[in-house]
Amino acid sequence: MLETGLSYELTEEVTKEKLASTKGSGGLDVYATPEMITLMEKASLLAVADHLPEGDTTVGTAVNIKHTSPTLPGSQVRVVATLIEIDRRRLSFDVKAFDEAGEIGSGTHERFIVNADRFLEKARNKKA
Repeated sequence: MLETGLSYELTEEVTKEKLASTKGSGGLDVYATPEMITLMEKASLLAVADHLPEGDTTVGTAVNIKHTSPTLPGSQVRVVATLIEIDRRRLSFDVKAFDEAGEIGSGTHERFIVNADRFLEKARNKKA
């Protein structure tokens, strides 16, 4: 059952593949904002995945994120996503990211509950 307060935490190491210079999102060898957002989305997805009916999943629809502090390669980034609002099929999450020195980013993320088969069929029909 879905309820506000559901939370999930993920940690990853900042590797060369996750740097702004590698991703093309910046020119410096620091943790890339798109990587932080991806980790925030994944934690949000996993926070509710086991609480949805079979065949349903969530898709990301909006992010409002601030990346406030740089993180160097070799550091660990920890993300926490907490479900803060349920509006029918729309789910809102508070997301925060940290490295060893403290908070490096925060914001909100929105996901919608969809039936996986119907969602993919809709995508296939767009291509036809």
